[in-house]
Amino acid sequence: MTLLMPFLYFPEDKSEYIPSFIVLGIFMILAVFATIWFFKKSKKDEREFNNKYNIKETDSTSGQNK
Repeated sequence: MTLLMPFLYFPEDKSEYIPSFIVLGIFMILAVFATIWFFKKSKKDEREFNNKYNIKETDSTSGQNK
């Protein structure tokens, strides 16, 4: 089984995983902030578009059957 996966490396000293988890955590936090920023920017752009073309703002859930 080791011949098929020579690119995998599992260190005996588990402290070598610490930098990887730190970098992973940083990127996950940045991804959350980017998602929140995209959502807010999208809502702002939608409001500006609606104001520019005089479209009434409606609740997105108002058209659904309850």
